[in-house]
Amino acid sequence: MKRLIQRGLMFGNLIRVDSPALVERYNRALERLIGKRTGLDDFHIDISGYSYEIGEELGDHLYLNPNGVNRQFIILTTEQRKAPLLNAQFSTSRGILKQFIEDNEAKLFALTAQDAVAGELDNSVFQVTTPDRLFDIRKITVIADTTHSHVANARKLADRIERFQTEPDAWFDDVLIAEMIELARETGDVTRNPIDLDRPSYTQDNFWTAHFGGIYVFRDAEHPAAITARPRSEVGEMPVATFDLSQRNRIASFLEQNKLVEPIIKARGVDGAAILRQKMDFILVDAATTQGLPVAGFDPRSLHRLAQTMGAKLPEEFLKLNELVRWALNGGKWPRIASDSPAYFYTLRARPDHPDRDLINQLLAELAPLDVRQLFICHKPAFYAAYMGWPEAKKDYVADFLQHDYMANKAGAREALFGGRETAVKDSPRPPGDDIIALVGPWGAVRR
Repeated sequence: MKRLIQRGLMFGNLIRVDSPALVERYNRALERLIGKRTGLDDFHIDISGYSYEIGEELGDHLYLNPNGVNRQFIILTTEQRKAPLLNAQFSTSRGILKQFIEDNEAKLFALTAQDAVAGELDNSVFQVTTPDRLFDIRKITVIADTTHSHVANARKLADRIERFQTEPDAWFDDVLIAEMIELARETGDVTRNPIDLDRPSYTQDNFWTAHFGGIYVFRDAEHPAAITARPRSEVGEMPVATFDLSQRNRIASFLEQNKLVEPIIKARGVDGAAILRQKMDFILVDAATTQGLPVAGFDPRSLHRLAQTMGAKLPEEFLKLNELVRWALNGGKWPRIASDSPAYFYTLRARPDHPDRDLINQLLAELAPLDVRQLFICHKPAFYAAYMGWPEAKKDYVADFLQHDYMANKAGAREALFGGRETAVKDSPRPPGDDIIALVGPWGAVRR
């Protein structure tokens, strides 16, 4: 993993915490959340405040995520919104945290100037003991306050002010006035400088979870389903149709019936042939390095010679994608690729306008794992797990490619590959009367 870290492909964009004041604020928040402190003088945190170094120190990398269900967080700076989420158990967690920070940036900036903000992504489910319990998770509510309870005290003070202004005998209530004075010492003038934090809620209808080896839940699709990395027989009873990653025909049918994907070669505004050619390079390098064949270089000319040398040893994925590229460049008979072909899912991408575009592309990355660029972008845990088993030559090639091709223009690469901007999390609709916080086959018929 060292070459990935050196190239900024692992543990990149983390926030360094190295000042005594920030370390102390972090420790106060950590003690409030889990009753522990760190003895480290400097460390790095992700968007949630999780630190790999502290996880090693405590011997618990779920120290801010007990049971992997209700993610706790510590915010020291609003700059954390740019950081990744490490050790994610749900695909929606980073999007929720990022949106919460962005929506409350001014308030958080003021609060974190003197204290840490600690909180939780509360979903009312405290433990997921069986896969079907995942369907009990529907809404995520963000609850947060400083370690000195500035937000809670501000709400109390606002309530006391309301009583003072509306109750007829409040001017003579010495206890009420004393409470207001004491609270104001902590919060300041909340009428001029409100410091209340919203408690937004977000729906979690469709998501991926790392629980039980990895499960995709598509609950609000027209034809709901769950897709599991473990064999279907090991998952047990589920409230929707469920199949595993080996059941490729059923997955293809699900994607087609719900209109979730489109063929890359026919996508508007992209060079589909160029994208498929790059996938072919990834497949070629994997085949060559796995077979122990010497690779003279990774430039287009060297890879072309390598493909000629391999001849009959070229994998089916490479040959099928080459048929599509040849059709795109020269026309002729449309190359039909059935869903049971190992090349099938390499030819697809999520519909750019779909609200679950990123989740669908993550699923496709698992189904087409030799496309290392998409695997890295869409499913980093799967990428890192696969990377550890690759030959050294492939590790070098992939690390260099991602550093020079993807990292140089991440936004441009995402736009070209997947279309559109990063998808936003879905707000939960505001309940009526709630005046505080809303709790809130493209290639022909699919073989069955």
